[in-house]
Amino acid sequence: MSQNAYQTQAQMQQMLQTLSPYQILLVKLLELPTMELEERVRAEVLDNPALEEGREPSEQDGAEDFDSAFNGGNESDNEDFSLGDYRTEDDIPDYKLQEQNRSRGETMEEIPFSDSVSFYELLLEQLGMQHLTEEEKVMAEYLIGSLDDDGLLRKGMMTLVDELAIYRGIYTDEQTLERILGIIQDFEPVGVGARDLQECLTLQIKRKPDSPLKSLQLEVVEKCFDDFTHKNKERIMQRLDIDEDTYWEVLGELTRLNPRPGTSLGEAVGKNLQQIIPDFLVETEDDGTVTLTLNNGNVPELRLSREFSEMLEEYALNRENQSRDSKDAFLFLKQKVDAAQGFINAVKQRHQTLTAVMQSIIDLQRPFFEEGDENLLKPMIMKDVAERAKLDVSTVSRVSNSKYVQTNFGIYPLRFFFNDSYTTEEGEELSVIEIKQFLKECVDNENKEDPYTDDELAQMLGEKGYPIARRTVAKYRQQLNIPTARLRR
Repeated sequence: MSQNAYQTQAQMQQMLQTLSPYQILLVKLLELPTMELEERVRAEVLDNPALEEGREPSEQDGAEDFDSAFNGGNESDNEDFSLGDYRTEDDIPDYKLQEQNRSRGETMEEIPFSDSVSFYELLLEQLGMQHLTEEEKVMAEYLIGSLDDDGLLRKGMMTLVDELAIYRGIYTDEQTLERILGIIQDFEPVGVGARDLQECLTLQIKRKPDSPLKSLQLEVVEKCFDDFTHKNKERIMQRLDIDEDTYWEVLGELTRLNPRPGTSLGEAVGKNLQQIIPDFLVETEDDGTVTLTLNNGNVPELRLSREFSEMLEEYALNRENQSRDSKDAFLFLKQKVDAAQGFINAVKQRHQTLTAVMQSIIDLQRPFFEEGDENLLKPMIMKDVAERAKLDVSTVSRVSNSKYVQTNFGIYPLRFFFNDSYTTEEGEELSVIEIKQFLKECVDNENKEDPYTDDELAQMLGEKGYPIARRTVAKYRQQLNIPTARLRR
């Protein structure tokens, strides 16, 4: 690994070390979708006896008496403690997780789970059968989570190395990730984990039984890939020294391969919207009023254990006469109460942060939430949301990852609302989504016997009011998975 990579990792490690345990906990909670948050909360309740499910009915009496008794104790002890730090009204979570599952008028519809296994769950099941260390398993799970919906991995290895250091605290190198990616590429469906179309096809060919055609297919993909994508028959025949019949036979085999292995199992197994529990519920009334509700599923309300609080009070009142074992027990109780209160505050902060981010998205994209027309989406980047919500861009990124919102017009991932802009020579800012939509309409309505070239598409877009260059048209066409004109015949 290069010196620069080592320096980058060292800087990230130093950055992580500056974060407090509370900040690290908050970062991890922000990344969790609703279902995983529920699991995380219940695991914390089981792990920490000072944390309970339920709402505190009223303020505990005697906190002031406790504080005075404690403060009058021996100052030689290093542990400063006040039960009032944990039992004030502000520390009791005021969010109603259960009640917030319904919007006004009790109109929220249930989002059912599909009985089938999702594409990502299928990969995780196969991962569970591998003999990996815990650290390798975490890296493999992160790689799987980084796959696009079509099953391809488009993030660079160095980017993934950096992200693992920041988000998982794992410091590795590209070679190690390459090895783990190779394990994932052996999973079903064939071709998953490939970094581009060429590698995707190569993986599928290598899994075929040995035959003369298999060797020719590999040669076409590895040596003549550009000619293959442009259907340059004569050049392929010349380079491989094959006749026309053999060419068509090889081409027939290659066209049966799946360029999108993530969708090969059908919608029921892919990332189906019916399998998604939305994290936000946005309801638009007839008068244009937009209401936001955070959907916390079955996440329970949290409170400090009354029993632990009473035990702390008892220990504190008798502090001067405590034995060594009693003092150790006191410190243990205090540690658990600290952790419980920190977790309650982190869950509450997560609620506030998610609400702030989603509300900012609604404010910036209000026309869409009122009409449901994708063409009304304005150019918006994470920095825009961060500035409006008064948050860091990295926080907005964590919130937007793997989160979904249910609207009157369907369920959308939060990243759907972020889109680049295209600025014309006159300085007019246009939404890339709007441009892509018109581009797709042009291709859908074209004569398939004489499809439009990129130059012709650029001209049509210009006439429509989208003056973009041919190379930009080619980029947007590729992002829409639209092949070249030659391949659309």
